[in-house]
Amino acid sequence: MQVFKPPSRPQYADDAVTVFLAGSIEMGKAEDWQTKVQDALKDKPVFVFNPRRDDWDTSWKQSMADENFAGQVQWEHDYLSRADYIFLYFDPETKSPISMMELGLFANHDGMIVVCPDGFWRKGNVEFICQEYSIPFFNTLEDGIEELLTHVD
Repeated sequence: MQVFKPPSRPQYADDAVTVFLAGSIEMGKAEDWQTKVQDALKDKPVFVFNPRRDDWDTSWKQSMADENFAGQVQWEHDYLSRADYIFLYFDPETKSPISMMELGLFANHDGMIVVCPDGFWRKGNVEFICQEYSIPFFNTLEDGIEELLTHVD
């Protein structure tokens, strides 16, 4: 497994298996669930794209006029669009509006796996979209990871 975070733009073969770790971040609110997924994939031949930046700067403006912010958003969109699997996690301690937007944008993606534990404020909406689009839906991170592992073995 190789992990890439923004702004890294790695080259990889077209037949490489790729996983994008979409979902709750909200710096300081969401647990670092991405590390748990990465640990489970550590012996797998996959490229993992993790948008949780080590060098995120809260002074960046939420505007496409801010070069750093625009680069982050572009990186996420580029690798979401190309990923074989999108692992989308909704942390119950967050609101995650961007994650909900990503669920809507990529609901037709064949490789989507969604984890939404009890307590997430809009769990019913997430469940509905998953049911409507036949997206595998799980209540626990462990169950979602187990499903992901069946696809990357």
